[in-house]
Amino acid sequence: MTNSFHKIIKAVGTGPKHNHDLTQEEMKNAMCDILSKKVYNEQISAFLLGWRLKPETTDEFKGALDGFDEFIKKTTIENSVEVGYPYDGRVNNPHLFVLVAKFVAQFNLNIVVSGDKIQPAKNGVTVKDICSNYPNIDEVKNLHFFNREDFLTELSSLTEVRQRLGLRTGLNSIERLLNPANSKIALLGVFHKPFVQKYADVFSNRYEKFVIVKGDEGTPEIFSKSKYWIVQNNEMTEYSIDPAEFGINYVKPCEPLSLEKSLEAIKNPDEELTKIAKLNAAMILFTYGKVNSIKEGYEKLTQY
Repeated sequence: MTNSFHKIIKAVGTGPKHNHDLTQEEMKNAMCDILSKKVYNEQISAFLLGWRLKPETTDEFKGALDGFDEFIKKTTIENSVEVGYPYDGRVNNPHLFVLVAKFVAQFNLNIVVSGDKIQPAKNGVTVKDICSNYPNIDEVKNLHFFNREDFLTELSSLTEVRQRLGLRTGLNSIERLLNPANSKIALLGVFHKPFVQKYADVFSNRYEKFVIVKGDEGTPEIFSKSKYWIVQNNEMTEYSIDPAEFGINYVKPCEPLSLEKSLEAIKNPDEELTKIAKLNAAMILFTYGKVNSIKEGYEKLTQY
């Protein structure tokens, strides 16, 4: 173990008058020390809490991702779109990625998702929960689930520390898009609009096209009237989308969804859930360039 990490903790944990931002390189080195087990768990907890309260900067997020890149085991999936979901799960609506993958399969598109054991603090249904329990999921050939316990074991091993801390940290914001499949296009959800520009700054240079969706529960999935932003060639453009304009009248469940209810919903989707899944699939078709508009993609999929 090294004592040099003390200066990193001091940078984020000595209060507003004495905290200072880390450079991208400093954060990369700090994250590499954490993932390499050169740091005590108590120091990791202190850093994560201080970093969250400071709060995090764009360069620090970039540096952390640079650190992750030193450890990630990647497997290239051609013609793929990475869809980034929060690792703390969701409670209001079912995950749509299984249905979306089925709908876009005819267009020779692969959907990439990643997951792990649940991270703080929502305690909802996770991507891993769905992929581990959906029957015959291997038959959805164009859906590729990357288990972080396998492709980024070092970050996964922080789960127990994070669960004991019991709070959201800066890791929650950036771990959703780790690009284990070398995807050229990605979708990421945002909950708070001020994070739109921050996510654009952090992730846009890691993909040829990057889409930010103000979706349900901070996911990139659209269930109601929403905004989305397409970032490409260093330019960001804002758009709006309303399911009602597509004749969709989806109503979310009245109670939080358990894993069992989530699985049942996507195994046997009703008409409105099927429509909302097709709308999200149309968004991906448009993002990838398979269609000229979401409307065109939706119309094609309604024939499916």
